[in-house]
Formats: sequence, C-alpha cells, structure tokens
Amino acid sequence: MVAPQGRGARTPPCLRRAATWLAASAVLWLAGCAVGPDYVRPAIDTPAAFKETGDWKLAEPSDAASKGEWWAIYQDPVLADLMAQVNVDNQNIKVAEANYRQALAVASQARSAFFPTIGADAGLTRASSRVSSSAVSGSGAGGISNSYSLSGTASWEPDIWGSVRRSVEAGNASAEASEADLANARLSAQALLAQNYFDLRVTDAQKALLDRTVAAYEQTLKLTQNQYAVGVAQRSDVIQAQTQLQSAQASALDIEVTRAQLEHAIALLVGKAPAAFSLTPTPLRAALPMAPVSLPSTLLERRPDIAAAERSVAAANAKIGVAKAAFFPTLTLSATGGFQSSSFADWLTLPSRFWSVGPALAATLFDGGLRRAQTDAAIAAYDAQVATYRQTVLTAFQAVEDNLAALNYLGREAAVQNQAVQSSREALQLILNQYKAGTVGFQNVLTAQTTAYTTERTALTILGRQFTANVLLVTALGGGWHGLSSAGENPGASQAVKASADASSADGRDGQK
Repeated sequence: MVAPQGRGARTPPCLRRAATWLAASAVLWLAGCAVGPDYVRPAIDTPAAFKETGDWKLAEPSDAASKGEWWAIYQDPVLADLMAQVNVDNQNIKVAEANYRQALAVASQARSAFFPTIGADAGLTRASSRVSSSAVSGSGAGGISNSYSLSGTASWEPDIWGSVRRSVEAGNASAEASEADLANARLSAQALLAQNYFDLRVTDAQKALLDRTVAAYEQTLKLTQNQYAVGVAQRSDVIQAQTQLQSAQASALDIEVTRAQLEHAIALLVGKAPAAFSLTPTPLRAALPMAPVSLPSTLLERRPDIAAAERSVAAANAKIGVAKAAFFPTLTLSATGGFQSSSFADWLTLPSRFWSVGPALAATLFDGGLRRAQTDAAIAAYDAQVATYRQTVLTAFQAVEDNLAALNYLGREAAVQNQAVQSSREALQLILNQYKAGTVGFQNVLTAQTTAYTTERTALTILGRQFTANVLLVTALGGGWHGLSSAGENPGASQAVKASADASSADGRDGQK
C-alpha cells in the first residue's frame, strides 16, 4: 500500500499501539518454537577399564586435566625446538587454521539471518516524450520530464519455525568441529614429528653401532692376516674376514639412505625445504616415560578427533530441523519509505514523501517431493555421522589398547634382548681369545661377531619401537600430562637406553684382544 502522508482516515494511536503489541507478542511466542529434534549426544558403550593396562599407572584427575607440551616428557631439547617450529610453520596446520576461520565465518553468516535487511536507493531520471498531432505531417508536441527519488527499504523474516536457529546451531557445531580438527591436525603433526625424530636418533645409534662394528672387523682382518702370515690361518679365513668387513661397510652406507629420508620428512613437517634443513647425528638420549592411563570414558573428552566427530553429529542433527522447517510458510515483514518528485526544489518536502508497509506470507504448495527428499537426506546424513562418531571412538579404544600391549610386551622383550647382548659380547670375547690361541677356527669368530652385531642391532630396533609405541600411546590418549614418570618405570626402557650407550667401542675392544 502506498499513500501520501496525512491523507485518508487515521487509525487511533491506541489501536495502533495495541495492534503492534499483539503482533510482536505473537511473533515472540511463535519464535520459541523450533521444529526438528533437539540434540542428544549418541550413547557410547565404554568399558570400565582398558584391557591391556597391566601394571600401568591410572591417571589421577589432576593428571588428566592438563595438556600442552606433551613432548617435554622426553627431555630432549632438540625435539622441543622442532616442535616449536611445527606449531608455527607446518603447512597442514595452517590449512586447518584457515578451515577453522572459514567455519567461523559461515557460522556468522547463519547468525545474520536473525536481523533485518536494510537498504537505501537514490536516483535521478530525465526522460523525453513526443505526442504526434498529425500522422501525415509528423508534427506534434513533446516535453522533457525529471524524476528525483530517495528511498529506504527494510525487510525481516521472523524465525517462526526455528529454521534460522537450527542453521545457527549447525554452523556453531561445524565451527566447533573445525576447531577440534585444528587441534587434531596439530596433534597429528606433533606425533609424526616425534616418531620421525626418534626413528632418526635410533638410526644414528645404528650407524654408530655399524661404525664400531666396521672398526672391530678391521681389527679382525688384521689379526687374520697376521695369523695367515705365520701359517696359522688359511687363505680362506682372510677372504672371509674381508667379505665380512666389506658387507658391514656397505650396510653403513645403506643406513645413510634411511637417515636422509627421515631428515627430509622432518624438514617437511617443520615447513622447510630439505636443502635448508639438517640435524647433526646424535646418539639417542631421550628418556622413555610411562604415560599414566586414564579411564576409557575420559577418552571421549580428551581426543580432538572424537570431539570433531561428535560436533559433526550435532551439526547434522540441526540440519534435520532446517529441512523440516521448509514444510512451513514463511512470513516476511517489509517497509519502504522515501521521497519522490519531478522537481528538485520539491524533492525533499513533505508532499513528496511516500511509504508502504505490510507483511507477506509465502508457502510452497507442491514441489514434487523435494522437501521430503531433503529431509530424508538430512536424516540419513545424521545416521552416517552417528556411525562415524562411534567408529572413531572404537578406533581410539583400539589405538590405546594396541600401544599399551606393544609397550608391555616390548618392555619384556627389551629386557631379554639386553641380556642377549651381554651374553653375545662375552661369547665373542671368549672365542676371540680361543682363536688367538689356535684352539678354534675362524668360522667360530665369524659366527660370534655376526651374533653380537645382530643382537645389538635388534636391541636398538626394539628401543625404536618402544619410542614409537610410547608416542602413539600418548597421542592416542589425547595428549600429554604434567608429572609423568621418567625412564626406569617402564620395563626394559632404561636397560635399552643403557645398552645403546654402553655399546660404544665394545666390539673395537674385542677385536683388538
């Protein structure tokens, strides 16, 4: 409706206020209704305790409350420095951060539907028209007209059926899921860095072992050559000693390939080109801690991937409400007002003022089953997210159990293997002495040296697997804690570290005797 100000019958002010109050009350009452199901977190059947805990310490509430720089429990300053670089320069984390900002912006877009849309328009039109008075001569009269306009518009769609609220609910849940994805991306990058770093340090220890082994084999070759020179040993003994030495030298070169690849992987994680990054070879000095194990139920609150999956369920649930709200009519309140005149002098005067205001109700009467299909799709998407959430929880339980079992059995294996290392060293020393005395052949020396090297390398391999399982356990539990116990409480951990350290020059000493 468009009407000049001041013309026609006026509605009494008291009736206008009453109508406005009633309309506002009705809108507010209807706004309290939101179609669709209210969200309830899906139930998860959680066990009372982990199966593979064994003698592991149960985390106290204060332990489980604190997360942060979980890698500090390994007491390795180089690792700590690399972690700081990962948190700043890792490109996958930057992608997750950008996705989170995007999710926040999408949630803000949904909230904007709560507010009216206001616009303004100004225009100047100049037109010419000619009215012919003679079809034969083509003569006639014409003129030029001007039109000046300035108007404002406002429209608002009350959220009667809760479509906007459900959209905002979905947007907020999606943003929270994206935030959890960011935390998970950060934790995953940190865990991968820790694994690669410890693999690198174990590789350094294996390279040091090979270097010592090569030195010992060189001493053995000299001893065999001396024995051959005096007629005690055979030529075949010298050839076998040379073959053993050359094989060890080739293995020492081969292990450099593994180290280079690990160093390149670490460079990628810290956001650097491999050519601009290097780590000095250093023996493994990190402590192997024992992480306190929380109850399975607390895993649902600690792991970011579980949090992301649960928030995705909430978002899918809200989208069901959005789909169901499409079955109901929409109400739009709009108003327009401004000035319009053919004369610039009279443009912004009261007689040139105009306005219109009124509601509009719109409803879809037939859509060929579109809305029903959209609702069914939203429900199916919700069911899929629930299944994904439950599978994520089960996978998390499996990861904890796997790494608990790995650490339990690897600890025992490390203890036995370290005993084998000591036995092989003693056996090698005895056989070398017997060979010098001429009571055993060179084949016994080869066997003893190979056994000693193999047992020490196996001990280092087990140590590397222990560190990998330890990192995976800490990350599987959602991060680290303050107050973790240090190396020595984990069976076989301190012995494995000690075996790696004590192995320095052992073969060299044996080869010189």
